[in-house]
Amino acid sequence: MQSTKEVERKKIILWLLIFFAVLAWSAIKPKGYFIWFLEVAPALAGLVIIAATYHRFPLTKLSYWLILIHSVILMIGGHYTYAEVPLFNWIRDTFELSRNHYDKVGHFAQGFIPAIIAREVLLRTSPLKQGGWLFFIVVSICLAISAFYELIEWWVAVASGTAADAFLGTQGYVWDTQSDMALALLGAVLSLFIFGKYHDRLLHGMSTKHQ
Repeated sequence: MQSTKEVERKKIILWLLIFFAVLAWSAIKPKGYFIWFLEVAPALAGLVIIAATYHRFPLTKLSYWLILIHSVILMIGGHYTYAEVPLFNWIRDTFELSRNHYDKVGHFAQGFIPAIIAREVLLRTSPLKQGGWLFFIVVSICLAISAFYELIEWWVAVASGTAADAFLGTQGYVWDTQSDMALALLGAVLSLFIFGKYHDRLLHGMSTKHQ
């Protein structure tokens, strides 16, 4: 029978294999390397942060796997650009939609995934407890992250000029920025409702383990 440490080691290896396999694929002939780097940079930064804090401040397994999912979403968007992901082109054409909606998946994830990470950090490092104020603050943090990302898109668009359309991915939609933030807000709220109790059990298990 495998020990707990051996099982954890295999999970870490699997996580890293998936991350670097998708990263390598996304880096092979992307739509443009400048856009690829801009889109993939948050995933690379996230990898550095969780590697640096793994022993000092390990997260729950839920947080790590959500981070991986978000990283994959970013890498796919970096490879094709968010406006040209083939599956969502097919969905657009099949259902006669006005645009490719893959960027909306990314912005929904921008709220859905950071919500659990923010919740975990606050519960473990602040006096906040489960309840309304925790919910409100976590959702506010996610909305602030989404708004700040929209500012980054604006700054990059102004600075890069020719790369603006590909990075922004507005596809001519006048309310793109507002809908992006609304989806991040929705993602954060749904994430807390879906994973809140399960996340509490994981956190309780971690605290019991380290007592």
